[in-house]
Amino acid sequence: MNVIAEKYSSNDVGAYFLYTHEAHPGEHMPHLTSLEQKFSHAAKLRDILGVTRPILVDALDGACHRAFGSMPNMTWIFNRSGLILYKSDWTDAHSVENALIYFLEVLQRRQAGERLAPFHVERMDYRNQDRQKFYQGLERNGPKAVTEFRNAFPDG
Repeated sequence: MNVIAEKYSSNDVGAYFLYTHEAHPGEHMPHLTSLEQKFSHAAKLRDILGVTRPILVDALDGACHRAFGSMPNMTWIFNRSGLILYKSDWTDAHSVENALIYFLEVLQRRQAGERLAPFHVERMDYRNQDRQKFYQGLERNGPKAVTEFRNAFPDG
């Protein structure tokens, strides 16, 4: 997502990372109990994942996360007026870039004088499921996170 943010920044596209909470807390990244701890976790995540976009930190009670659907890895694209152009219950760079390209082309078409009317679309996208990378993230949080996930999703 950092690459996409950089690639489209010249098109006046802003990209932010909203840190909500650890989906799978463990001994190293425990359940959040204070805003100070939440800011610390967000900074660790920034450093571990190399996030270069500005990171916004949700309230301790997760008010923003709940308002936007409560899924663990969502992406939303808004226009300047705040209209939702795209929302996905999972972040996939290819899907996000595909949407950005489309909406930037719509902007160009409008600037060229084409009259366009919006309509709603639903589609199924597919993402790569890298289990090894996922478990590395769980291990980063601690053995408890791995055990709890394996117990909850034995086929996962």
